[in-house]
Amino acid sequence: MSDAICAVREEAVLHVLRTVQDPDLHKDIVSLGFIKNLAIAGTKVSFDVELTTPACPVKEQLKQECYDKVLALDGVAEVDISMTSNVRAREVQSSIAIPGVKNVLAVASGKGGVGKSTASVNIALALQATGARVGLLDADIYGPSIPTMLGIDGALEKTAENKLVPKEKFGLRVMSMGFLVSDDAPVVWRGPMVHGILQQFLGQVLWNDLDYLIVDMPPGTGDAQLTLTQSAPLAGAVIITTPQDVSLIDARRGLRMFEQVNVPVLGLIENMSFFVCHTCDERHDIFRHGGGKKVSEELRIPFLGEIPIDPSIVLGGDTGVPIVQQAPRSAAAKAYHSIASNIAAGLSMAAMELIDPADLKLQWKTTSQ
Repeated sequence: MSDAICAVREEAVLHVLRTVQDPDLHKDIVSLGFIKNLAIAGTKVSFDVELTTPACPVKEQLKQECYDKVLALDGVAEVDISMTSNVRAREVQSSIAIPGVKNVLAVASGKGGVGKSTASVNIALALQATGARVGLLDADIYGPSIPTMLGIDGALEKTAENKLVPKEKFGLRVMSMGFLVSDDAPVVWRGPMVHGILQQFLGQVLWNDLDYLIVDMPPGTGDAQLTLTQSAPLAGAVIITTPQDVSLIDARRGLRMFEQVNVPVLGLIENMSFFVCHTCDERHDIFRHGGGKKVSEELRIPFLGEIPIDPSIVLGGDTGVPIVQQAPRSAAAKAYHSIASNIAAGLSMAAMELIDPADLKLQWKTTSQ
Protein backbone atom coordinates (compact mmCIF):
# COMPACT_ATOMS: atom_id res chain seq x y z
CA MET A 1 0.00 0.00 0.00
CA SER A 2 1.44 3.36 -1.03
CA ASP A 3 2.07 6.36 1.22
CA ALA A 4 -0.59 8.30 -0.72
CA ILE A 5 -3.18 5.68 0.12
CA CYS A 6 -2.15 5.63 3.77
CA ALA A 7 -2.45 9.43 3.91
CA VAL A 8 -6.25 9.44 3.58
CA ARG A 9 -7.64 10.64 6.90
CA GLU A 10 -11.07 11.36 8.28
CA GLU A 11 -10.09 15.01 8.81
CA ALA A 12 -9.36 15.42 5.10
CA VAL A 13 -12.72 13.96 4.11
CA LEU A 14 -14.60 16.19 6.55
CA HIS A 15 -12.62 19.19 5.35
CA VAL A 16 -13.84 18.86 1.76
CA LEU A 17 -17.37 18.03 2.89
CA ARG A 18 -17.45 21.32 4.79
CA THR A 19 -17.44 23.03 1.40
CA VAL A 20 -20.79 21.40 0.53
CA GLN A 21 -23.69 23.62 1.58
CA ASP A 22 -27.38 22.87 1.98
CA PRO A 23 -29.02 25.46 -0.33
CA ASP A 24 -32.02 25.97 1.98
CA LEU A 25 -30.35 25.92 5.39
CA HIS A 26 -27.30 27.91 4.19
CA LYS A 27 -24.77 25.96 6.23
CA ASP A 28 -22.33 23.23 5.34
CA ILE A 29 -23.49 19.65 5.76
CA VAL A 30 -20.81 18.82 8.34
CA SER A 31 -21.83 21.68 10.67
CA LEU A 32 -25.47 20.66 10.23
CA GLY A 33 -24.64 17.15 11.41
CA PHE A 34 -25.68 15.49 8.16
CA ILE A 35 -22.59 13.26 7.87
CA LYS A 36 -23.09 9.90 9.59
CA ASN A 37 -21.17 6.60 9.73
CA LEU A 38 -18.02 7.88 8.04
CA ALA A 39 -15.65 4.97 7.40
CA ILE A 40 -12.34 4.68 5.53
CA ALA A 41 -11.07 1.30 4.38
CA GLY A 42 -7.94 1.56 2.24
CA THR A 43 -8.90 3.54 -0.87
CA LYS A 44 -12.64 3.36 -0.15
CA VAL A 45 -14.55 6.09 1.70
CA SER A 46 -18.16 5.50 2.73
CA PHE A 47 -20.63 7.63 4.67
CA ASP A 48 -24.30 8.53 5.00
CA VAL A 49 -25.78 11.96 4.30
CA GLU A 50 -28.80 12.32 6.59
CA LEU A 51 -31.05 15.09 5.26
CA THR A 52 -33.85 16.81 7.16
CA THR A 53 -36.53 15.50 4.80
CA PRO A 54 -36.83 12.77 2.17
CA ALA A 55 -38.54 15.41 0.00
CA CYS A 56 -35.31 17.39 -0.44
CA PRO A 57 -35.38 18.63 -4.07
CA VAL A 58 -31.57 18.82 -4.33
CA LYS A 59 -30.80 15.40 -2.86
CA GLU A 60 -29.09 14.07 -5.98
CA GLN A 61 -27.20 17.34 -6.48
CA LEU A 62 -25.80 17.15 -2.94
CA LYS A 63 -24.86 13.50 -3.39
CA GLN A 64 -22.99 14.22 -6.62
CA GLU A 65 -21.13 17.17 -5.10
CA CYS A 66 -20.06 15.05 -2.11
CA TYR A 67 -18.98 12.24 -4.41
CA ASP A 68 -16.90 14.46 -6.69
CA LYS A 69 -15.12 16.28 -3.88
CA VAL A 70 -14.24 13.18 -1.86
CA LEU A 71 -13.14 11.23 -4.93
CA ALA A 72 -10.76 14.10 -5.82
CA LEU A 73 -8.78 13.51 -2.60
CA ASP A 74 -5.38 11.86 -2.96
CA GLY A 75 -5.59 8.17 -2.19
CA VAL A 76 -9.36 7.83 -2.70
CA ALA A 77 -10.39 5.43 -5.45
CA GLU A 78 -13.96 4.60 -4.40
CA VAL A 79 -16.74 6.57 -2.70
CA ASP A 80 -19.94 5.01 -1.39
CA ILE A 81 -22.66 7.44 -0.26
CA SER A 82 -26.06 6.55 1.18
CA MET A 83 -28.66 9.32 1.19
CA THR A 84 -30.95 9.00 4.21
CA SER A 85 -33.31 11.34 6.04
CA ASN A 86 -34.52 12.14 9.51
CA VAL A 87 -37.36 14.66 9.53
CA ARG A 88 -36.81 17.20 12.29
CA ALA A 89 -39.63 18.37 14.53
CA ARG A 90 -40.07 21.99 15.53
CA GLU A 91 -41.06 22.43 19.17
CA VAL A 92 -44.45 24.13 19.27
CA GLN A 93 -46.35 25.08 22.40
CA SER A 94 -50.01 24.07 22.20
CA SER A 95 -52.87 22.94 24.41
CA ILE A 96 -53.05 19.56 22.66
CA ALA A 97 -50.05 17.28 22.18
CA ILE A 98 -50.04 14.77 19.32
CA PRO A 99 -47.59 12.02 20.30
CA GLY A 100 -45.38 10.76 17.50
CA VAL A 101 -46.27 13.53 15.03
CA LYS A 102 -43.26 15.66 14.12
CA ASN A 103 -44.79 18.44 12.00
CA VAL A 104 -48.41 19.59 11.74
CA LEU A 105 -49.10 21.68 8.63
CA ALA A 106 -52.29 23.65 8.04
CA VAL A 107 -53.54 24.03 4.46
CA ALA A 108 -55.92 26.97 4.49
CA SER A 109 -57.89 29.37 2.32
CA GLY A 110 -59.76 32.56 3.06
CA LYS A 111 -62.80 31.33 1.09
CA GLY A 112 -64.29 28.12 -0.25
CA GLY A 113 -64.11 26.85 -3.81
CA VAL A 114 -60.40 27.43 -4.43
CA GLY A 115 -59.37 23.76 -4.42
CA LYS A 116 -57.94 23.60 -0.91
CA SER A 117 -58.97 20.00 -0.21
CA THR A 118 -57.69 18.83 -3.59
CA ALA A 119 -54.37 20.52 -2.87
CA SER A 120 -54.23 19.00 0.63
CA VAL A 121 -54.71 15.46 -0.70
CA ASN A 122 -52.18 15.80 -3.50
CA ILE A 123 -49.55 17.53 -1.35
CA ALA A 124 -49.92 14.75 1.24
CA LEU A 125 -49.49 12.10 -1.46
CA ALA A 126 -46.49 13.94 -2.93
CA LEU A 127 -44.78 13.99 0.47
CA GLN A 128 -45.66 10.33 1.04
CA ALA A 129 -44.15 9.40 -2.35
CA THR A 130 -40.73 10.60 -1.14
CA GLY A 131 -40.77 8.07 1.68
CA ALA A 132 -42.12 10.34 4.40
CA ARG A 133 -44.75 9.08 6.84
CA VAL A 134 -47.81 11.26 6.27
CA GLY A 135 -51.26 11.67 7.80
CA LEU A 136 -54.20 13.72 6.54
CA LEU A 137 -56.82 15.30 8.79
CA ASP A 138 -59.99 16.55 7.12
CA ALA A 139 -60.94 19.34 9.53
CA ASP A 140 -63.86 20.62 7.46
CA ILE A 141 -66.60 19.39 9.81
CA TYR A 142 -69.55 20.78 7.83
CA GLY A 143 -68.35 19.73 4.38
CA PRO A 144 -65.90 16.81 4.60
CA SER A 145 -64.68 15.81 1.14
CA ILE A 146 -61.46 13.88 1.75
CA PRO A 147 -63.16 10.44 1.99
CA THR A 148 -64.63 10.91 -1.50
CA MET A 149 -61.36 12.19 -2.94
CA LEU A 150 -59.51 9.14 -1.63
CA GLY A 151 -62.31 6.63 -2.19
CA ILE A 152 -62.59 5.63 1.48
CA ASP A 153 -65.71 4.63 3.36
CA GLY A 154 -66.77 2.49 6.29
CA ALA A 155 -67.06 2.98 10.03
CA LEU A 156 -64.13 3.87 12.24
CA GLU A 157 -62.57 1.47 14.70
CA LYS A 158 -61.50 2.29 18.26
CA THR A 159 -58.68 0.95 20.39
CA ALA A 160 -59.09 -0.45 23.89
CA GLU A 161 -58.00 3.01 25.13
CA ASN A 162 -60.95 4.54 23.20
CA LYS A 163 -58.74 6.14 20.57
CA LEU A 164 -59.96 6.46 16.98
CA VAL A 165 -58.03 4.44 14.40
CA PRO A 166 -57.46 6.38 11.14
CA LYS A 167 -58.33 4.87 7.78
CA GLU A 168 -55.45 4.15 5.40
CA LYS A 169 -55.24 4.72 1.64
CA PHE A 170 -52.25 5.01 -0.69
CA GLY A 171 -50.00 4.91 2.39
CA LEU A 172 -51.75 7.87 4.06
CA ARG A 173 -53.40 7.71 7.49
CA VAL A 174 -56.68 9.62 7.16
CA MET A 175 -59.27 11.00 9.58
CA SER A 176 -62.47 12.84 8.63
CA MET A 177 -65.93 13.71 9.89
CA GLY A 178 -67.09 11.93 6.76
CA PHE A 179 -66.35 8.61 8.49
CA LEU A 180 -68.77 9.45 11.30
CA VAL A 181 -71.83 10.55 9.29
CA SER A 182 -73.57 9.26 6.17
CA ASP A 183 -73.04 11.01 2.85
CA ASP A 184 -76.41 12.79 2.87
CA ALA A 185 -76.57 13.61 6.59
CA PRO A 186 -75.98 17.30 7.36
CA VAL A 187 -73.79 18.22 10.33
CA VAL A 188 -75.98 20.69 12.22
CA TRP A 189 -73.69 21.53 15.09
CA ARG A 190 -73.04 24.66 17.13
CA GLY A 191 -69.55 25.97 17.87
CA PRO A 192 -68.87 24.02 21.11
CA MET A 193 -69.63 20.69 19.41
CA VAL A 194 -67.33 21.51 16.51
CA HIS A 195 -64.65 22.54 18.99
CA GLY A 196 -65.00 19.21 20.79
CA ILE A 197 -64.74 16.97 17.72
CA LEU A 198 -61.73 18.88 16.39
CA GLN A 199 -59.95 18.44 19.71
CA GLN A 200 -60.79 14.73 19.57
CA PHE A 201 -59.38 14.47 16.03
CA LEU A 202 -56.14 16.04 17.24
CA GLY A 203 -55.62 14.36 20.58
CA GLN A 204 -57.67 11.14 20.52
CA VAL A 205 -56.59 9.62 17.19
CA LEU A 206 -53.98 6.89 16.91
CA TRP A 207 -51.80 8.72 14.40
CA ASN A 208 -48.68 6.76 15.44
CA ASP A 209 -45.34 8.05 14.13
CA LEU A 210 -45.74 10.65 11.37
CA ASP A 211 -43.25 13.01 9.76
CA TYR A 212 -46.06 15.26 8.55
CA LEU A 213 -49.72 15.62 9.49
CA ILE A 214 -51.53 17.69 6.85
CA VAL A 215 -54.61 19.47 8.19
CA ASP A 216 -57.17 20.39 5.54
CA MET A 217 -58.61 23.46 7.25
CA PRO A 218 -62.22 24.62 6.86
CA PRO A 219 -62.50 27.63 4.54
CA GLY A 220 -62.65 31.06 6.12
CA THR A 221 -61.54 32.44 9.47
CA GLY A 222 -64.27 31.43 11.95
CA ASP A 223 -64.58 29.41 15.16
CA ALA A 224 -63.32 26.11 13.73
CA GLN A 225 -60.23 27.78 12.33
CA LEU A 226 -59.49 29.47 15.64
CA THR A 227 -59.88 26.15 17.47
CA LEU A 228 -57.30 24.55 15.20
CA THR A 229 -54.81 27.41 15.21
CA GLN A 230 -55.00 27.82 18.98
CA SER A 231 -55.12 24.13 19.96
CA ALA A 232 -53.05 22.24 17.37
CA PRO A 233 -49.24 22.30 17.49
CA LEU A 234 -48.97 23.89 14.05
CA ALA A 235 -45.42 24.02 12.72
CA GLY A 236 -46.55 26.11 9.77
CA ALA A 237 -49.30 26.89 7.28
CA VAL A 238 -49.75 27.35 3.55
CA ILE A 239 -52.51 29.35 1.89
CA ILE A 240 -54.35 28.33 -1.29
CA THR A 241 -55.72 30.99 -3.61
CA THR A 242 -56.76 31.50 -7.22
CA PRO A 243 -55.77 34.40 -9.51
CA GLN A 244 -59.04 36.35 -9.09
CA ASP A 245 -58.96 39.51 -6.99
CA VAL A 246 -61.72 38.34 -4.62
CA SER A 247 -59.78 35.17 -3.79
CA LEU A 248 -56.57 37.11 -3.25
CA ILE A 249 -58.33 39.47 -0.83
CA ASP A 250 -59.44 36.47 1.22
CA ALA A 251 -55.92 35.01 1.08
CA ARG A 252 -54.67 38.15 2.80
CA ARG A 253 -57.23 37.62 5.57
CA GLY A 254 -56.03 34.06 6.02
CA LEU A 255 -52.45 35.24 6.38
CA ARG A 256 -53.40 37.79 9.03
CA MET A 257 -55.23 35.08 11.00
CA PHE A 258 -52.09 32.94 11.23
CA GLU A 259 -49.97 35.96 12.09
CA GLN A 260 -52.25 36.74 15.04
CA VAL A 261 -51.68 33.29 16.53
CA ASN A 262 -47.94 33.23 15.70
CA VAL A 263 -48.08 30.39 13.16
CA PRO A 264 -45.43 30.88 10.44
CA VAL A 265 -46.87 30.97 6.92
CA LEU A 266 -44.59 28.95 4.63
CA GLY A 267 -46.03 30.40 1.47
CA LEU A 268 -48.87 30.81 -1.00
CA ILE A 269 -50.06 28.40 -3.72
CA GLU A 270 -52.01 29.62 -6.75
CA ASN A 271 -54.54 27.01 -7.88
CA MET A 272 -56.40 27.05 -11.23
CA SER A 273 -53.53 29.18 -12.42
CA PHE A 274 -53.68 28.51 -16.16
CA PHE A 275 -54.93 26.05 -18.77
CA VAL A 276 -52.85 24.42 -21.50
CA CYS A 277 -54.88 23.46 -24.56
CA HIS A 278 -54.32 19.81 -25.47
CA THR A 279 -54.78 20.48 -29.19
CA CYS A 280 -52.81 23.71 -29.68
CA ASP A 281 -50.46 23.37 -26.68
CA GLU A 282 -50.97 27.05 -25.86
CA ARG A 283 -51.30 28.44 -22.35
CA HIS A 284 -54.52 30.29 -21.53
CA ASP A 285 -54.82 32.42 -18.38
CA ILE A 286 -58.53 31.93 -17.80
CA PHE A 287 -58.65 33.65 -14.40
CA ARG A 288 -55.98 36.29 -15.12
CA HIS A 289 -52.30 35.68 -14.34
CA GLY A 290 -49.68 36.64 -11.80
CA GLY A 291 -52.03 37.61 -8.97
CA GLY A 292 -50.75 34.99 -6.55
CA LYS A 293 -47.11 35.83 -7.11
CA LYS A 294 -47.84 39.55 -6.79
CA VAL A 295 -49.64 39.04 -3.47
CA SER A 296 -46.87 36.80 -2.14
CA GLU A 297 -44.35 39.54 -2.88
CA GLU A 298 -46.60 42.14 -1.29
CA LEU A 299 -47.05 40.03 1.85
CA ARG A 300 -43.38 39.00 1.86
CA ILE A 301 -44.05 35.26 1.83
CA PRO A 302 -42.76 32.74 -0.71
CA PHE A 303 -44.71 31.86 -3.82
CA LEU A 304 -44.70 28.07 -3.61
CA GLY A 305 -45.98 27.38 -7.12
CA GLU A 306 -48.82 27.29 -9.63
CA ILE A 307 -51.29 24.44 -10.15
CA PRO A 308 -52.73 24.34 -13.69
CA ILE A 309 -56.36 23.73 -14.58
CA ASP A 310 -56.56 20.10 -15.64
CA PRO A 311 -59.80 18.09 -15.96
CA SER A 312 -57.84 15.05 -14.71
CA ILE A 313 -57.48 16.72 -11.30
CA VAL A 314 -61.27 16.88 -10.93
CA LEU A 315 -61.70 13.37 -12.32
CA GLY A 316 -59.13 12.02 -9.88
CA GLY A 317 -60.97 13.58 -6.95
CA ASP A 318 -64.32 12.19 -8.12
CA THR A 319 -63.02 8.65 -8.67
CA GLY A 320 -60.98 8.46 -5.47
CA VAL A 321 -57.59 8.32 -7.20
CA PRO A 322 -55.95 11.80 -6.99
CA ILE A 323 -53.78 12.94 -9.88
CA VAL A 324 -50.48 12.56 -7.99
CA GLN A 325 -51.36 8.89 -7.61
CA GLN A 326 -53.10 8.42 -10.94
CA ALA A 327 -50.79 10.35 -13.29
CA PRO A 328 -47.53 11.10 -11.42
CA ARG A 329 -45.78 12.36 -14.58
CA SER A 330 -48.48 14.87 -15.51
CA ALA A 331 -47.75 18.60 -15.33
CA ALA A 332 -50.17 19.03 -12.42
CA ALA A 333 -48.63 16.15 -10.45
CA LYS A 334 -45.14 17.56 -11.03
CA ALA A 335 -46.36 20.93 -9.75
CA TYR A 336 -47.68 19.29 -6.56
CA HIS A 337 -44.38 17.45 -6.06
CA SER A 338 -42.44 20.70 -6.44
CA ILE A 339 -44.71 22.48 -3.97
CA ALA A 340 -44.42 19.61 -1.49
CA SER A 341 -40.62 19.86 -1.66
CA ASN A 342 -40.78 23.60 -0.98
CA ILE A 343 -43.07 23.01 2.00
CA ALA A 344 -40.76 20.34 3.42
CA ALA A 345 -37.81 22.71 3.03
CA GLY A 346 -39.66 25.46 4.91
CA LEU A 347 -40.56 23.14 7.76
CA SER A 348 -36.95 21.97 7.95
CA MET A 349 -35.71 25.54 8.17
CA ALA A 350 -38.00 26.25 11.10
CA ALA A 351 -37.26 22.94 12.84
CA MET A 352 -33.47 23.40 12.62
CA GLU A 353 -33.92 26.74 14.41
CA LEU A 354 -31.51 28.44 12.05
CA ILE A 355 -34.00 31.28 11.88
CA ASP A 356 -36.67 32.69 14.14
CA PRO A 357 -40.03 31.29 12.98
CA ALA A 358 -41.40 34.82 13.10
CA ASP A 359 -38.85 35.77 10.44
CA LEU A 360 -39.44 32.73 8.26
CA LYS A 361 -41.21 34.72 5.57
CA LEU A 362 -38.26 37.11 5.35
CA GLN A 363 -35.80 34.22 4.90
CA TRP A 364 -38.02 32.69 2.23
CA LYS A 365 -38.22 36.04 0.48
CA THR A 366 -34.42 36.05 0.21
CA THR A 367 -33.97 32.43 -0.85
CA SER A 368 -36.74 32.40 -3.44
CA GLN A 369 -35.36 35.23 -5.51
